[in-house]
Amino acid sequence: MSTFELVNPADATVFETVEHLGIEQVDDAIARAAAAQKRWAGFSPAERADVLRAFASAVDADRENLAQLETRNSGHPVSQSRWEAGHVRDVLTYYSAAPERMLGVQIPVAGGIDVTFHEPLGVVGIITPWNFPMTIASWGFAPALAAGNAVVLKPAEWTPLTSLRLAELGLSAGLPEGLFQVLPGTGPVVGDRFVTNETVRKIVFTGSTAVGKQIMAGCSRQVKRVTLELGGKSANIVFADADLEAAALAAPGAVFENAGQDCCARSRILVERTVYDRFLELLEPAVRGYRVGDPAQESTEMGPLVSAAHLAKVEGYLPGASDATLAFRGTAPDGPGFWFAPTVLTPDRTDRAVTDEIFGPVVSVLPFDDEADAIALANATSYGLSGSLWTNDLGRAIRVSRAVEAGNLSVNSNSSVRYSTPFGGFKQSGLGRELGPDAPLAFTETKNVFLAIPDAS
Repeated sequence: MSTFELVNPADATVFETVEHLGIEQVDDAIARAAAAQKRWAGFSPAERADVLRAFASAVDADRENLAQLETRNSGHPVSQSRWEAGHVRDVLTYYSAAPERMLGVQIPVAGGIDVTFHEPLGVVGIITPWNFPMTIASWGFAPALAAGNAVVLKPAEWTPLTSLRLAELGLSAGLPEGLFQVLPGTGPVVGDRFVTNETVRKIVFTGSTAVGKQIMAGCSRQVKRVTLELGGKSANIVFADADLEAAALAAPGAVFENAGQDCCARSRILVERTVYDRFLELLEPAVRGYRVGDPAQESTEMGPLVSAAHLAKVEGYLPGASDATLAFRGTAPDGPGFWFAPTVLTPDRTDRAVTDEIFGPVVSVLPFDDEADAIALANATSYGLSGSLWTNDLGRAIRVSRAVEAGNLSVNSNSSVRYSTPFGGFKQSGLGRELGPDAPLAFTETKNVFLAIPDAS
């Protein structure tokens, strides 16, 4: 066991240490989870639903504490952190209805009756990122628990605090001891052991595409189930017939929220050439007015980046930006903390700022010529997670939505996530879907049972 120092991104000070687990401790936790899962699977659907509702109520009562933890640990503006804690509550509430609605089917066959059951997998390993620690955790553990599984969860090293608190709240709400455990540690220790331990029947991973490929390869050795939510380089497509003022006003929030540390960030804005200059004129005041500052302040819209290492990575995209490609920037505080001002570039289509997932508050604005060019440019990436398009032409909205290779699209909006609708990516943005009404089924195996009925004669 070792310790890891947690740093407040807003002032670069160490404020807490967390113990990291070793392989033996991880194995012990997985064994406890397997035993707890047997007890949990024996609960009636109504009993499991009651416990999940109690868990949601416990999260609701602790919302302010969770929000303050997230703001200190991750640098999220406190208003955003409060929304995130409320989102966890809502996800739990939504999936508390699932145990009583996981219906099998009766299939007409000759010679008897055929029925199906949705059986829980057993122990599910969830590996979460540092950008949205508690919300993304809930997307995995809530439907997994609803389906009758146990969960072991590895939070990102930098941001474990809200996940640890959620495990405490789940236990206090009535989850059996060992059913939902949060195991802090490194990827090469805890995460890899989730992959190699045969008791863990599925991995849910959110993070980089490179690490996702490694996990997928490791899971293949046991034919272990996997859900992957990976990178993104989403396009925000603005056609000439759109409400340009609305599109420009909404664009900063679509890429700078959470300091651009979002797989769904619309980090490429594609604008029809005939209105390109006008759109930039409208975008500039919206960017300069985006409020970056102390995440503890209610009015703050964007806080710091999560760490010094990540700040250095994002800064690495600016030295190559000449006067011709650096269009304008917003403002950010001076002094301690991992601050980076919102930045707008106008690079060539092949520039690495256009092709790489920067994962920071940097957006590239590119012109396109027509509908076909917009679609081709939007799809010119190995990613396909999210995106937006702005137009007042309904036919175009449908055509382009069907043609863009992305799992989550919004028309005249930049919304990506609702807990009641499926979420996931095309291409190298991931595998499988989270959220929505079918998510619990992804944590089950379908069992088919045939009951022979002898002929009455």
